Amino acid sequence: MPDLRSPAGWPRLLALAVTVMLAGQPVCAQDTPPAAAPTQDAVAPGVHRSGSAGTRAASPPSSPSTADQHKLPADSTTTQTLELPGRTLSFTATAGSIRLFDDKGEPQADIAYTSYQLDGVDRATRPVTFFFNGGPGASSAYLQLGNAGPWRIGIDAASVTPSSKPELMPNADTWLDFTDLVFIDPVGTGYSRFVATGDEVRKRFFSVDGDVRSLSLVVRRWLEKHDRLASPKFVTAESYGGIRGPKIVNNLQQDQGIGVSGLILVSPLMDFREYSGSSLLQYVASLPSFAAVAKQMKGPVTRADLADVERYASGDFLLDLVRGEADTEATNRLADKVASLTGIDQAVSRRLSGRFDVSEFRREFDRKNGRITGRYDASVLGIDPYPDSSHSRSSDPSGDVLTAPLTSAAVELTRKLNWRPDGSYELLSGAVNRSWDFGRGISPPESTGELRQILALDPKLKLLVGHGLFDLATPYYGSKILLDQLPAFARPPRVKLVVYPGGHMFYSRDDARKAFRGEAEAMMKEGR
Repeated sequence: MPDLRSPAGWPRLLALAVTVMLAGQPVCAQDTPPAAAPTQDAVAPGVHRSGSAGTRAASPPSSPSTADQHKLPADSTTTQTLELPGRTLSFTATAGSIRLFDDKGEPQADIAYTSYQLDGVDRATRPVTFFFNGGPGASSAYLQLGNAGPWRIGIDAASVTPSSKPELMPNADTWLDFTDLVFIDPVGTGYSRFVATGDEVRKRFFSVDGDVRSLSLVVRRWLEKHDRLASPKFVTAESYGGIRGPKIVNNLQQDQGIGVSGLILVSPLMDFREYSGSSLLQYVASLPSFAAVAKQMKGPVTRADLADVERYASGDFLLDLVRGEADTEATNRLADKVASLTGIDQAVSRRLSGRFDVSEFRREFDRKNGRITGRYDASVLGIDPYPDSSHSRSSDPSGDVLTAPLTSAAVELTRKLNWRPDGSYELLSGAVNRSWDFGRGISPPESTGELRQILALDPKLKLLVGHGLFDLATPYYGSKILLDQLPAFARPPRVKLVVYPGGHMFYSRDDARKAFRGEAEAMMKEGR
């Protein structure tokens, strides 16, 4: 899931540029302590090695260290059997963590993961896929329990409520049939946590580059730990994962010595630069999704139904935007066209010069009935708690309803896998998001540069991008614009964009989940 705020809500990106280069101490420079620190184990706490667990034998300290006080429990590995329509899957599940150290051998963080490996297969040729959500501050529960994991819960925002029963059920659309699965929670999400104290370590991890270095290292360590270095490797990342995913693949290729066969981006945001502030492209990117929301009120809609809107958005609409409000005729023309495409009152559209940001569209679309659209899925309408307020004060009826059932289900899953960490499970951490350093000064982060690099460096690497028509957090047409700018070596069919009726978590809808699963399976089989 989700970026916690829209691209338009990042003014501090222009002011922060410091924390990645701190104290000469690289983020997660290594995951194993140097020889000078013999009492620290070289792997995650609790990993079984020759029948033992935890750190190497040593005289017990008089009092537990800070790291020991905060450490996660020993890894739990269980055998599982899943009865699904037409087949039975037997697999090994591991819930555990990997500990990361700084270049002085001091423990920094325990990164939690859940992995599923199918039994009775050749693991040297069996693909393995690493999953990351976005935020920053989102755990991997959305992708695991809503999309690809062995078990899932219903998260269709049109029907789920905070009080919905978080019942784990076998997932007939799990990706485990064709790839092993590793779901990773960045520090501060899920059960992942710091074991070091102080602000400096948080500043290093809660940054664009520090996050990428730490998670890339976790991928490498998991592969080493489970003897999977020879396996075909794939990365799947959602939302802010559009920034995180390409950068992780780039780091794996060039810093970790790990090749990746394919990258799958789910509802990604790949460039903060063009879709915020005064940029006109933000209106171009969102218009087709606005129109899709209006069309679906009258019946089912597909991307093919929006071909004329896409042409208008990149054609006459953009030309009239460029002419500016100084051109009254152009402004009224586009405002009236936007009103006709979205169903919003013409007078309101003219007052806003046809330039609706996401929050304005959400309030104005069904304002007469006191309802507000979702941000993550604008086809979902909820009650506006303050319909007479001059500004929006509502939660997201398509996103916030998922917090309770997904959190409870994630806790239940760890118990099912016989792993019981202390502390609370962080599904979506506002504290992480608020602390994040985007570290680019006047150049907000983007990953299209890394996309060019990774696709150029490895001609065999494939890219699959999936979006939902009604997603206002990361509109599909924004990705279409960016992908069209890539050079010839990064064009279809090697790079593929698919768009389904649905929102940010389009996979919450049965048809979209099945279709996207088919696209992922085809990519992995083609790469073998």
